[in-house]
Amino acid sequence: MNKERISYLCKQYLSDKASAEELHELESVFRNDDLDEEVKAVLSEVYADFPKENYADLDQEIADQLFEKISINTRQTTTVRIWPRIWVAALALVILGAGLFYYQVKTGKSELAQNQFKNDVAPGGNKAVLTLSDGKTINLEDAMNGEIGTEAGSVISKTADGQAVYKSGVGVQGTANTVMNTMTTPAGGTYHLVLSDGTGVWLNAGSSITFPAAFSGRTREVKIQGELYFEVAHNAAKPFRVISKGQSVQVLGTHFNVKAYDNESVLKTTLLEGTVMVVAGAQQSMLKPGQQSALNAGKLEVTNVDVNEIIAWKDGYFDFTDADIHTVMREFSRWYNVDISFASPPTKDTFTGRLPRSWSLAKVMKMMRSSGSIQLTVEGRRVMVR
Repeated sequence: MNKERISYLCKQYLSDKASAEELHELESVFRNDDLDEEVKAVLSEVYADFPKENYADLDQEIADQLFEKISINTRQTTTVRIWPRIWVAALALVILGAGLFYYQVKTGKSELAQNQFKNDVAPGGNKAVLTLSDGKTINLEDAMNGEIGTEAGSVISKTADGQAVYKSGVGVQGTANTVMNTMTTPAGGTYHLVLSDGTGVWLNAGSSITFPAAFSGRTREVKIQGELYFEVAHNAAKPFRVISKGQSVQVLGTHFNVKAYDNESVLKTTLLEGTVMVVAGAQQSMLKPGQQSALNAGKLEVTNVDVNEIIAWKDGYFDFTDADIHTVMREFSRWYNVDISFASPPTKDTFTGRLPRSWSLAKVMKMMRSSGSIQLTVEGRRVMVR
């Protein structure tokens, strides 16, 4: 694609004249690393010519944030972008090395009064509790780096970069699989666990995994609740199995994400690399990379998905595409450990956007409010949605 075409697409978008096909084409441009130079040249010109009088002053609170990915709304009527259309011009500043400046849409009156965001809530972080086979608990946030325990011949260590690592030693043949440990993350917590076979597990907020301290026998089996991402160490002689509510995922060595929260009716399994077999009762589906199985009311269905959106939480982002307000607020509730209340019937609008999970709650709420679709009041650890 040449520079002239990219320039045309940007101008169509900024003037609200872009068709759905043009929006899809523009999105593909921003996802194509080979077009970085053309995009940089076009956006610098677009930004220079764009009429700034339509927008209010820069929000300095979030001027240092940088989006790694921008999603574009492709529905013309019911989807609300969490950021306004100025993002195209703002991205020019990112590419030119000046940092990202987010512009608030000018409304003629300030809706971001300080009293609407009392006692700001910090984002979540590396927090988890490890429960050993004898019932002893270790708060990993407070534990010192280095060796923190031993179980079934495995040495357990906490690393400086926030991991709990099991390194298998001599082990106890035939009994190791019965020595079970559990890692649990609270609301507002996430953690990286390395199992004794080298499998990497990332736990999202409000999640847990129960696993053998050391694997023996013919299979490797763990039980989970919540949302977890797996990078399974390959071992053809010992298949790996993930058990969650109503289903099991069977693999040899692969990368996949399982979302199985108790307060969500749909259990989702998403494959990034390799192959997995999802089994739910008498149903089973073999997933290919880029596919997601959804178990809902006992029915198992498979669709193609954007895997980058699914694992955005692992990379430090919220990522929504046509998400309803309940889905959005559930994610915020888990990460910031806040209660969500709806003071009126929820909007039927859906939301599309990508936000850093490193932002404080107030910053995220300000961004949501800028969509114009909802009103939000934050007081302590309670968010009121109107």
